[in-house]
Order: sequence, then structure tokens, then C-alpha cells
Amino acid sequence: MSDTSVIKEVIETRAGSDVARVGDYFALLKPRVMSLVVFTGLVGLIVAPGSLHPILAITALLCIAVGAGAAGAINMWYDADIDAVMERTKDRPIPAKRVRADEALALGSALSVASVVLMGLAINYVAAILLAVTIAFYVFIYTMWLKRRTPQNIVIGGAAGAFPPMIGWAAVTGNVSLESFVLFAIIFMWTPPHFWALSLWRDIDYAKAGVPMLPVVAGREATRRQMVIYSTLLLPITVMPYFMGYAGLFYGIGATALSCLFLGMTVRVWVRKDEGSAKQLFAYSILYLFLLFAMLLGENLVRTIT
Repeated sequence: MSDTSVIKEVIETRAGSDVARVGDYFALLKPRVMSLVVFTGLVGLIVAPGSLHPILAITALLCIAVGAGAAGAINMWYDADIDAVMERTKDRPIPAKRVRADEALALGSALSVASVVLMGLAINYVAAILLAVTIAFYVFIYTMWLKRRTPQNIVIGGAAGAFPPMIGWAAVTGNVSLESFVLFAIIFMWTPPHFWALSLWRDIDYAKAGVPMLPVVAGREATRRQMVIYSTLLLPITVMPYFMGYAGLFYGIGATALSCLFLGMTVRVWVRKDEGSAKQLFAYSILYLFLLFAMLLGENLVRTIT
């Protein structure tokens, strides 16, 4: 092999290694979770009364994305020990030894501060405070306190994932209103049946890691009953934007239909007691939340254009 070929191979190997390393750091930010967080934040921003300059709107969404990713990185740092035990998470960057734990903590801490400061300076302090509360709630309340101590971890801790549309709303209005709280409530009530659907067929994994998810502590039957209760309570909350006047008839009908299907699939999980129906509900639950907020977004964009 010529010297030129050797040099080229070394350069390509280093370049590939650098790309992979960047990918590992990005994975720390939990990009799939971040995408849903940014989307619901965007809907809150668009639905809110008033307007925001496009550059400021992009800045607000960037802060929400970075803040969510930062919380995810700190979560991976703290949970590295149980991630290494669980089949679903054992290939994450820290347990797989592609990223050091202290690097993840440093990255998450730096991005947390940067996202909150930028939100406060560029947008407003209400949105910045809500973003700080979101990060702190996910890191300290859910990750460090609730997750390893109580089967209600995902119920209370789910509030962290429900804040983004409220943050988007506050970015435009500078305040928190009942309308934005309803958007918060939709995600808050959706989270338990969504996550419990996953834990029903991952309960052995959680038990092995010592995480007291509801199926591990109370059993699968109790979990299924709780899923039906939460899905029933979720249905009327999802149609509240229509009755409160900031969503139209299209959303009202669509939300009712989607929520009835969600409830029906939850009841099917309760009746059938099989892994397949739980997996189907988990997959549908992600689509369900996306479609709810997409209808809100679409209606408001059409209203703005016309």
C-alpha cells in the first residue's frame, strides 16, 4: 500500500470516528423525545393570541429544544447504571462507553444554563422561568427523586413533558393562561397510559433494573385499570380547546374521534391482556398526540392565511 493510500485511510478513519462521536453526543439529547417536545412547543406558540417575529419564534423553539436535550443528557448521566442493565437502553452512549458520564453531565449543565439565559434575554422572563422549571422538574423531581422511589414516577414526572406548549404560549403572550394550561393537561393526562403501555411489555426489564414502574409494583392488571381511568379522563380534556373557543369544529370532531379510539384501544389492552395490544396502543399513542396538536396547528395556520 502506498503512503498516499495509508494517509487517506487514516484521514477517513478519523473523520468517521469524529462523525460517530458527534452522533453519540447528539444521542445524549434524546432527539426523538426532543422532536415531540419542539412540536408541541410550536403549537403553543402558534395557537397563542398575538404574534412573535419569526426570528424570535425560531429562537424560542431552539431554546425549548436545547433545554429538553440538556435535561435528557443529565438524565442519561444519572441513570447510566440502570441504563446498562435494561435491554432497551443498554446501547446508549454512556453504558456503551462511547461517551464518559462526566462529559454528559457537563454538556447537559452547560446547555441547560444557555437555553434558559437565551430565552430570558431574547424572549421574556416568563418563558425562561417555565423552561427552567421544566428542566429542573425533569432532572431533580422525576429523574433523581421519583423514578427510583415510587410507581407514580411517570404520573407526577410527566409534568416535565407537558410544559413545552405552555412555554411556547408564554413566549408570545408573556403570561400563563387557562388555555395554555389545557394544552399542558392534555399531555399530562396522556403520559401515564402512553408510558404504561410500554412498561407492560418491558416490566421485566424495569424489575431487573430496580425501577418501581406500576406493573412491577402493583401488577399488570392494576396498571391496565389505571390506563383506562386516565384515558377516560383524557377524552373531555382534549375537546376543551374547542369549547373554550381557540380551536374549531374540525379539531373538536377530530379530537373526539381520536380520543374515543385511544380509549377503545386502552380498553382492549385491559380486556385482552396480551403484549400485542399494549404494543399497538403504545405506537398509536405517539401518533395520537401528534395528530391532536397537528390539528390545532393546521386550523390556526388556515385561519391566519384566510
